[in-house]
Amino acid sequence: MVIATQLRPERLAFLTAMHASLCRQSVPWEAIVALDGADPTRLPAALAADPRVRILALPRPVGAACARNLALNDVRTKYVNWADDDDEFTDRAMALRLRTLEETGVGWCAGYSEDLHDGSTTLWRCPTPPGRHEAGDVWRYWKDPADTIPLGPTTLLARTDLVRAAPMGGLVQGEDYCALAVTCLAPGILLPVPVYRYRKHPAQMTAQDSYAELEERARVFAHGFGASLHAAAHPRRDAASLLA
Repeated sequence: MVIATQLRPERLAFLTAMHASLCRQSVPWEAIVALDGADPTRLPAALAADPRVRILALPRPVGAACARNLALNDVRTKYVNWADDDDEFTDRAMALRLRTLEETGVGWCAGYSEDLHDGSTTLWRCPTPPGRHEAGDVWRYWKDPADTIPLGPTTLLARTDLVRAAPMGGLVQGEDYCALAVTCLAPGILLPVPVYRYRKHPAQMTAQDSYAELEERARVFAHGFGASLHAAAHPRRDAASLLA
């Protein structure tokens, strides 16, 4: 598990809730919390006391994409998942996806996500249909960069070696769209169950007025990154059709 955070005061309670959701998982896990230029003394006590949580304290702010990529250097587990510091996992998220990966041998496993409101949730069904998908097939459900992304990036549990081959793009926003490119490198399975809860609140990045300024360019970059990666990894397949 890789979590990037700047330990902003208004998000510390959310980070504690994220950690609590990890503690409810029924399978072993460890997390690397990349402090994006933040003071380590502000880390919530529950995380600081948990031996499963390792801290990467970066000396200056570098942004979520870079912080996550640098934390990826320290991942010791066979599989890895990104998470935001203000979200949560459902209680069966790790067990369901890990069992699927181990039983089928695919490279990644994802699920649905839920928008997390104050005391309620709304299910988000991604455009990609449930079931097995061969390498590159997920991109067929992302025809145009402006379309809804085909999977929730933070619902992906994937082999660490694949994630290292398709890490976060160096974007200041929309960096997790690039993580979807891992689906272009290996077959995977989408489970029709929620595994992640995406918190809706005024301080989230997507709620800021400046977010729309770069959204189109970020999507175009991420969309082209996945299609190009697939073309390079699978030259005999019709990669051009992924952009059609």
